[in-house]
Amino acid sequence: MAAATLPLMPHATAAWLVDNSALTFSQIADFCGLHILEIQAIADDTAATKLKGRDPIRAGELTREELTKGEENPDHALKIARLPEQARRTSGPRYTPVSKRQDKPDGILWIIKNHPEITDGQISRLIGTTKNTIAAIRDKSHWNYANLQPRDPVTLGLTSQREMDAIVAAAAKKAGVDTRLTPEQVDAERAALITQLQAERLAAATAPEEQLTAETLFKR
Repeated sequence: MAAATLPLMPHATAAWLVDNSALTFSQIADFCGLHILEIQAIADDTAATKLKGRDPIRAGELTREELTKGEENPDHALKIARLPEQARRTSGPRYTPVSKRQDKPDGILWIIKNHPEITDGQISRLIGTTKNTIAAIRDKSHWNYANLQPRDPVTLGLTSQREMDAIVAAAAKKAGVDTRLTPEQVDAERAALITQLQAERLAAATAPEEQLTAETLFKR
């Protein structure tokens, strides 16, 4: 599903659908543009910092009638009611918010280390970077290479899980690589996702408190 046809806040929308609908994990994953393991992780997360859901019906992104169709038929693919204004973009190079641009080298390094079958051209299109930058990271001549940390570009918000999966599948097929996961690998990825989601939500929950403490100390 193209990014322009996804809810504005996919993870929050998925959390709401998990808690408030009878949709299957697969239906929710397809509607929100997420991996089914992410939906399972959201459903399994019972921590106090659980992600606050966002009602897609109230947001105007899903009609009650469409939701009912999906609940009555597990094979029904939900259709978004309208396109979120913030998600619309014209054709051209992928736009990355200024706040996330500094994370691109970490995302590139993660792809190089974890998916060597993905070409420089595919990486360039996936997260919106130049082939020169990718080459510099590959040969370790990048000016800041010593400080780079391989981090999943999906977690960094540089691309969607669906786009990443599509690129990995295409590159693996061309390279003749078997990307099927064993049951043990699926369980490990699921556990890692739950841990990651819990850590991110805990950080989000404690951030205001830490900021308030810092501001209080500064005033003193």
